Amino acid sequence: MLELPVLGMSCAACATAVERTLTKKAPGVIKANVNIATETAAIEYDPAQTDPQALATAVDKAGYTLVLPATRTAEFPVVGMTCANCSAAVERTLNKKVPGVVSATVNFGTETAQVEYDPNLTSPELMAAAVKKAGYELVLAPATRKVDLPVVGMTCTNCSAAVERTLNKKVPGVVAATVNFGTETATVEYDPAVTSLEAMAEAVKKAGYELVLPAGGEEAAAAEDAEAMARAAELRAQQRAFAVGVAFTLPLFVLSMGRDFGLWGGWAHAPWVNWLFLVLATPVQFYTGWGYYQGGFKSLRNRSANMDVLVALGSSVAYVYSLAVVLSPGLGHHVYFETSAMIITLIKLGKLLEARAKGQASAAIRALMDLAPKVAHLEENGQERDVPAGQVRPGQVVVVRPGESIPVDGVVVAGLSAVDEAMLTGESVPVDKVEGDSVFGSTVNQQGRLKVRATGVGADTAISQIIRLVRQAQGSKAAIQRLADRVSAVFVPAIIVIALITLAVWWLAGGQFVPALIRMVAVLVIACPCALGLATPTAIMVGTGKGATLGILFKNSEALETAHRLDTVVLDKTGTITQGKPQLTDWQPLDGGDGQQTLALIAAAESASEHPIARAVVEGARQRGVRPGEPQEFEAHSGFGVSARVEGRAVRVGKPDWFQAEGLLDVGHQAQSEALAGQGKTVMFAVIDGRPAGLLAVADQEKPGAAAAIAEIKQLGVTPVMLTGDNRQAAATIAGRVGIAEVEAEVLPDQKEARVRARQEQGRVVGMVGDGINDAPALARADVGIAIGTGTDVAMEASDVTLVGGDLRGVARAIRLSRATMRTIRQNLFWAFFYNLALVPLAAGVLHNVTWLPVFIRDLHPVMAAGAMALSSITVVSNSLRLGRFHAE
Repeated sequence: MLELPVLGMSCAACATAVERTLTKKAPGVIKANVNIATETAAIEYDPAQTDPQALATAVDKAGYTLVLPATRTAEFPVVGMTCANCSAAVERTLNKKVPGVVSATVNFGTETAQVEYDPNLTSPELMAAAVKKAGYELVLAPATRKVDLPVVGMTCTNCSAAVERTLNKKVPGVVAATVNFGTETATVEYDPAVTSLEAMAEAVKKAGYELVLPAGGEEAAAAEDAEAMARAAELRAQQRAFAVGVAFTLPLFVLSMGRDFGLWGGWAHAPWVNWLFLVLATPVQFYTGWGYYQGGFKSLRNRSANMDVLVALGSSVAYVYSLAVVLSPGLGHHVYFETSAMIITLIKLGKLLEARAKGQASAAIRALMDLAPKVAHLEENGQERDVPAGQVRPGQVVVVRPGESIPVDGVVVAGLSAVDEAMLTGESVPVDKVEGDSVFGSTVNQQGRLKVRATGVGADTAISQIIRLVRQAQGSKAAIQRLADRVSAVFVPAIIVIALITLAVWWLAGGQFVPALIRMVAVLVIACPCALGLATPTAIMVGTGKGATLGILFKNSEALETAHRLDTVVLDKTGTITQGKPQLTDWQPLDGGDGQQTLALIAAAESASEHPIARAVVEGARQRGVRPGEPQEFEAHSGFGVSARVEGRAVRVGKPDWFQAEGLLDVGHQAQSEALAGQGKTVMFAVIDGRPAGLLAVADQEKPGAAAAIAEIKQLGVTPVMLTGDNRQAAATIAGRVGIAEVEAEVLPDQKEARVRARQEQGRVVGMVGDGINDAPALARADVGIAIGTGTDVAMEASDVTLVGGDLRGVARAIRLSRATMRTIRQNLFWAFFYNLALVPLAAGVLHNVTWLPVFIRDLHPVMAAGAMALSSITVVSNSLRLGRFHAE
């Protein structure tokens, strides 16, 4: 339940209008109560279908304002979930029982909770307490943290005492601080809820010293350590339980089967043997299987039923019946202790294998994290020293030797090399780097020695942002998951009813209780909601991780899900299809002299101008081996061109109209100019000492591989559309060269969003590809916004997908990856549903009278049912892992 202020209401009719808007026009709202007296709206909604921002938008359209809280978003690992119903219980607890939680989404596949909350109303500790009451664990970072930090500026022990006194006395939240002058480090234990590393550094700075902070990763590292410890502890407990299960189940199974097949002789039927079986089965039932009892109890307490309920019921029925036979031999002679023990042990094995497979699903992200180097070679005052990479600060220079990973994002200040950026962009070809070029942390320097000035460190590096985005996408819940969630919610109660019906039908029909009981147990243990719960999130996890290794970042699972339905891709021209900067494409001397010398004079005149066309001429001259000189008496003529004196000669460069009015250009010059302009190029003439000296043409060239990228998009059955503010002639020229038939030119920046919306209104599913600030509204409007990673932060923030390297081929790759992921999800859901629809009736004995079938199919034993149940989840996860072999081409 969310309670928010509403502004703009003046009477009860206004409150009714807001209430009607929320309940009728905002999908996902369960109920809403608007109080005109308190000017608030109490809203209960399904966070899987909507969010507070969507509610505010709906109310805004009605003419009122829903005031959203200043919220925070955090992701927490969740320990103790065993199936999709568990994740539903945790999600329900956070959304319904923790005031201040705006929305919470719990993903069983990634075992994480993404929570948006108002820090004025709740805290992670309160959330964790509520989740603990529900029977699970929300993993938080430790209450206090201890960190070792270098201290700069101390010259004696009195300095270290001063820093220590400052930390202990003047920084609230510091539990204890010890400063060692010899090692120049401060060991600080502090409460992160009260203070921060930055606050400590500020206090120490006021005292005249510098506390060197780790580069943005301290809190994240603490949280990851806490998660790792919690998960490791849980895994160790599961492994111990499984080991005990195997140790007792194996001899129990061998003895029981040997007796059934008459291998042990008459002694095996002595009364004491059943007591031995009881002794062997009890540790399995109540130690190895204790987690199922706990999980089932938690689930029922939360008014739901999960997989643990089925396992606990099925194994307990077999165990309790066998115990009754041992205590009262008149009830029968055969016990089923080996059945209950095998059920528990086999399912425990399945869970361990499932955990291992789920761990492999996030291997791509762990691989990215492992790429970050731990040590940097810091250069100070001409000297190199090795420091932890986390201690490098922006502005400092690091040395990167051949074969080493670059520890920071930065700019090359010295050196020449080729850098392997495959982990960032997905491209295997190394990129040449020279002075002034940008490099990124965790990429590999292959050849020369580089000096890099740090611009981004720790959490601010590109690789850290990629990992953060991918984790965000993996933790979100795709729309297709809702079907599985709805089925899981009623699945276990339905199975229990079917099991009871099976017992009743076979007992009444056959008159024998034990065979009916065995069939009931088989129905209980073969049904598996886990496969349904894992079908979508594991595929999303692998798909987004694979995308990250290919340079394709999906912001959320909805984007990955929607991309497969795209039938239209709208592409901005400048900076997306083209390189985004003009280049000198044509140079023709007209004075009959040395073309190089004439071009040198022209470039010198242009070198004093900051105009993009002038810079293109200068750069083009340098590429042609010309070294421009220095101009004198430079003057810019707005709207026409430039004039200057170079080496004593009068040089003018500008538009043809400037010279045509003076009669300097003849008919042939005009024809040449019109021919080049017809190709979408900007044409200029140069006049030296009053005579035509040269013709130049400048154009924004398409990116290498743009035509191939467009061809790939068309091969997928998707229609490419060019959208640009350029004139129609220039747009048509570029479109023709890259193979786009549908072009919209001379579109103002504020019209781009409307053009995308118009196509959506035609029933098209539209992707928008752009790189600039003026593309942001269109990117946000599109069904899937795709930002070029070399573009602006605003464009990437508004988009759903980012192509890290700026390669247009990433558009087709993203669509193909989305299609492969959705295909995998559908396969998973099919097999999860088919498995239960086929095997539950089989366990219930519907094929018992089909005599030509093997007995193990006609009468499915509970032990085989347990094995099949464990296998179902492993099959779904393994199918998802196949996405890791997705090929970009």
